[in-house]
Amino acid sequence: MVELRDSLDHPDTEEPVRDSGTARWLPLRFLTSELGLIFHRRRNIAGLGVLAAVPVILAIAVKTSGGGGGGPDFVSSIVGNGLFVAFAALTVQLPLFLPLAVATIAGDAVAGEANIGTLRYLLTVPAGRTRLLAVKYAAIVIFGFAAIALIALVGSVLGLALFGGGDMILFSGTTVGFAEALGRLLLTCGYLGCGLAALGALGLFVSTLTEQPIGATVAVVLVNLMMLICGSVDQLSWLHPWLLTTWWTAFGGLLRDPIATADLQRGLLTFGAYALVFWLLAWARFTTKDITS
Repeated sequence: MVELRDSLDHPDTEEPVRDSGTARWLPLRFLTSELGLIFHRRRNIAGLGVLAAVPVILAIAVKTSGGGGGGPDFVSSIVGNGLFVAFAALTVQLPLFLPLAVATIAGDAVAGEANIGTLRYLLTVPAGRTRLLAVKYAAIVIFGFAAIALIALVGSVLGLALFGGGDMILFSGTTVGFAEALGRLLLTCGYLGCGLAALGALGLFVSTLTEQPIGATVAVVLVNLMMLICGSVDQLSWLHPWLLTTWWTAFGGLLRDPIATADLQRGLLTFGAYALVFWLLAWARFTTKDITS
């Protein structure tokens, strides 16, 4: 679909204006347009730059300090294999940076269009609100995977350059070859991408509740922080299995031999449940919402 865009001034003046030459519904073309806007926004580029800077800072800090001993497992293992820079960078960004990046995109998905007065123009395309919401969510998911891939790529390249590669010693004490270690990193990226997709569904739902994208972003970040806080309170242990954040670090099971699949499976089920429930809530809200802007 070619998305319709009003001639009103866009708040990000450097962004391209979407083509308004046709009203035919072409989902793939609309998704391409949506992704083009996301990845051309300067604030999003700056955010990705911050995400990419973390593995650089981490690798340089470990290198200049002469080793990673005394730190968390991923950090202390960096000197043994450069791929651990990617694992460590993903770990340290899970609590705030990655959720904030996804929350920014998700919060802007519907609320941003309503805020600048273009949402009603999008709905003039004879495609229905469901497909529009599906494309918006697909763009959020793709951005989340892209952010994780960027961190992993920068961390891997710099880590291998500074610390070398070769065989990797897993947390269980066994050793695997470089190819298998790289495969486990790819599985980690896929697992975390699913987690961010779940958070993105929550953000999409919040975005349908307001016309203020900043407010939606802040709300999602606060919910994420609330889950982190609840997860650290022992008296709320009954709630921990139901928190999205509880299962993010389960990817550590991929660095054991054999792979600890129980937590990974439970995490994927939780991610899927969050994604399904909140996407359906977003759909229920959006399809019954009066669009005035």
